[in-house]
Amino acid sequence: MVFGKTEAPLTVIRSSRRSIGVEVKNGAVTVRAPFLALPREIDRILESHSEWIEKKLKLCETRFREAEEAGPLTREEILKLADRAARVIPPKVEHYAKLMNIEYGRITIRAQKTRWGSCSSKGNLNFNVLLMLAPDEVLDGVIVHELSHRKHMNHSKDFYDEILKVYPEYHKHDKWLKTHGHALMLRLAGMQ
Repeated sequence: MVFGKTEAPLTVIRSSRRSIGVEVKNGAVTVRAPFLALPREIDRILESHSEWIEKKLKLCETRFREAEEAGPLTREEILKLADRAARVIPPKVEHYAKLMNIEYGRITIRAQKTRWGSCSSKGNLNFNVLLMLAPDEVLDGVIVHELSHRKHMNHSKDFYDEILKVYPEYHKHDKWLKTHGHALMLRLAGMQ
């Protein structure tokens, strides 16, 4: 289907939801609609969101281009990044954990294609090796995000308030990750 001047695959997924939603991801458009939504209703939503869809599709193209220009990471490059992460991340975690009065478990560094970090219910922290390719402030934001899960295992207002107490610039750096992070993740494509 064509959105403005940009062509992209369109998928319609029907379910028991109440409203029609539109998502743009990886250069494709997905519409989630109620079982009883008429095709003309879906067309109307797509029409009313066409500028937003085209903007998102162009952003996807830019991300793919950035990843292509940078090229896939080799195993050797990933190992070097992991070694650097093992030296850089633990002291930062310790610093922010003290500031936040939080205890945590083990720290693991991994090359992941979908997540920047995670926190288990036992307090073990996991961080993506690709964070070594992001600005330092972005890494700090991910660390504070994961440590905040030690107090709130959700993404509630209280959770974000916890982050902002320690890292008031969080949203600015999280936006960088949302804008450029996908291109970084695509660099793992060459890894098996």
